[in-house]
Amino acid sequence: MIKVFTALERVLILSWEHLLPIVIAVIFAVAVIRYAKSISKEKQQRLVHYIALIVSITVLGFHSYYITIEDYNFKTDLPLYLCSLLGILIPIYTYYRRYWMFEILVFWIIAGTLQGVITPDIAEGFPSFDYFRYWIVHLGLLIVIFYSVFVFKLKPKLKSVFKSFFALQIYIVLMIMANYLLEANYFYLNEKPKSASVLDYFGEWPYYIIVCQLIIIPLFLIIYLPFYFQRKSLGK
Repeated sequence: MIKVFTALERVLILSWEHLLPIVIAVIFAVAVIRYAKSISKEKQQRLVHYIALIVSITVLGFHSYYITIEDYNFKTDLPLYLCSLLGILIPIYTYYRRYWMFEILVFWIIAGTLQGVITPDIAEGFPSFDYFRYWIVHLGLLIVIFYSVFVFKLKPKLKSVFKSFFALQIYIVLMIMANYLLEANYFYLNEKPKSASVLDYFGEWPYYIIVCQLIIIPLFLIIYLPFYFQRKSLGK
């Protein structure tokens, strides 16, 4: 098959390929949230579910596309990285909208996905399929979680920090097993990403993993602070 989406260069931080999708997503998110507040609860849930389905279909379509036109490598290409996995599973959350799911996702997405937005790891820039997949997934996940906060008025509790942390440990154990079986590097547990990232400040392997584990709960607590102060201001 002919490859229909091609690009030559990796996306550079603060380039137009980095900043333009973020600006578009912010405008879209504000417009969608404002619109959602004017419609019924049933339509609100349907709207965010459609957004989640777009994210999920993008991930599945991307992998289906590359299986057919590329030498798909199960050691590197499976959708097991956190954001890709969440991209597939996010419609489950928007369909059932269980609070315990929100408790986990709000910290995973704001802490992890937002870092991916700030320091994107995109090997092929515009107009590659990978480029569009990356931004639709990462920005789509953020839109879903902020939609939940501002439209559904969902707020995490202090215990949500620890629920999300322990759920993340389960994911890490599963990725360690997958990496061992596949000789892979999912979730960057064996090697840092090749592009610039916050991991570059945490030393080499395995020190950056140890540092990340130590800062996860403090980072989650920082994310929780605005919700805490809002609850306090409302007397809850």
